[in-house]
Amino acid sequence: MLYDLIIIGGGPAATGAGVYAARKKLNTLVLAKEFGGQSIVSPEIYNWIGVQAISGAELSKNLTEHLKSYEGELLTIHEGVAATAVRAEGDNFNVHTDSGDVYTTRTVLVATGAGRRKLEAAGADTFEHKGFTYCATCDGPLFTGKDVAVVGGGNAGFESAAQLLAYVKSVTLFEYTDSYKADPVTVEKVLSHDSMTGVLNAEVLEITGDALVKGLRYRDRATGDEHALNVEGVFVEVGVLPNTDLVADIVELDQYRHIVVDPRRQRSSLLGIWAAGDCTDGLYEQNNIAVGDAIKAVEDIYVYLKTK
Repeated sequence: MLYDLIIIGGGPAATGAGVYAARKKLNTLVLAKEFGGQSIVSPEIYNWIGVQAISGAELSKNLTEHLKSYEGELLTIHEGVAATAVRAEGDNFNVHTDSGDVYTTRTVLVATGAGRRKLEAAGADTFEHKGFTYCATCDGPLFTGKDVAVVGGGNAGFESAAQLLAYVKSVTLFEYTDSYKADPVTVEKVLSHDSMTGVLNAEVLEITGDALVKGLRYRDRATGDEHALNVEGVFVEVGVLPNTDLVADIVELDQYRHIVVDPRRQRSSLLGIWAAGDCTDGLYEQNNIAVGDAIKAVEDIYVYLKTK
């Protein structure tokens, strides 16, 4: 079968695109390893337009149900299937999957999002799931009454710290640069907590312990001095890496491996491939923006298909 459009991904961008493609009656296939995106682990989301507050799990559920309500003759959804490569084949594209299947389409929308960046410190791999974690929402309650550290001074780092402060003894947050990247109001509010400490210019060098995490070593980047801190949990929020390997050899990527797109249409450097969400070089990474960009892409894809 030749599809009009294959949408790759399962986050807000992909689900929004799927709804619009279905409404435009494009013969569409959605390939999603899982639905939800990065926000699925967020306990509360306050900036999803139209809803004062919603959990990441509930947002994911709502988006997925909306998309699946259109499933039928012209919208096919393959959940649990990951696209592994996109190859140009004449005027069309072949999308290869981890199941071994190959699907052919006239256009592709890449909405694969991004994954968590790993902390490059000695002991990080050794102590993962042994007191060292990338998910405060998932693992935070296990550290009730304990001293913990958060690595990363962006919004995600401060949001994790705010969650942890509800039940841990203390939180020490480490930021690599000389200023926090989180919203100023968030920084002020979280740092005002009596059990909260922020450390700037800090490079975490090593996670230490025996069977479980017992502490960490860090270097003051301003003075060069090294310090040790006793903690029983380390939570990491140091950014994300775009999931773009499947198109890395056919479209232009920026220095951070984001897909370079025309922001007016979301077109990539290769005609026939569009991209939206955190996998692109868009300036801001937000759910609302990802969905808007994906819808913009589908509008352009529709015009492209109907006028080609």
